[in-house]
Amino acid sequence: VQLVESGGGLVQAGGSLRLSCAASGSTFSIKAMGWYRQAPGKQRELVALITSGGGSTNYADSVKGRFTISRDNAKNMMYLQMNSLKPEDTAVYYCNADLVDGDYYEDCWGQGTQVTVSS
Repeated sequence: VQLVESGGGLVQAGGSLRLSCAASGSTFSIKAMGWYRQAPGKQRELVALITSGGGSTNYADSVKGRFTISRDNAKNMMYLQMNSLKPEDTAVYYCNADLVDGDYYEDCWGQGTQVTVSS
């Protein structure tokens, strides 16, 4: 499976961005998916998770009420709608997928997309 993020960019504080993650390859093996981010000098952190069917989501406390994760399994896409952006949201955002096929498991990552929020 290959994951490709898009939609990052430069935005002013208070603005919005929508990140997309396109999956290709053996997409039948994709189960839970999530968005992570890594700011300069900091560890990668979880932003949001979504279950395979999209029925359950979880968010980091820092983004609750501002970010919304969603997925469209028919299109093999996942999204992160980011509203009321703050300078502290500046980071490289990564798409992640759990791949499960029988006894096989893989933690799959995209290459990341930069989000920069100016004050």
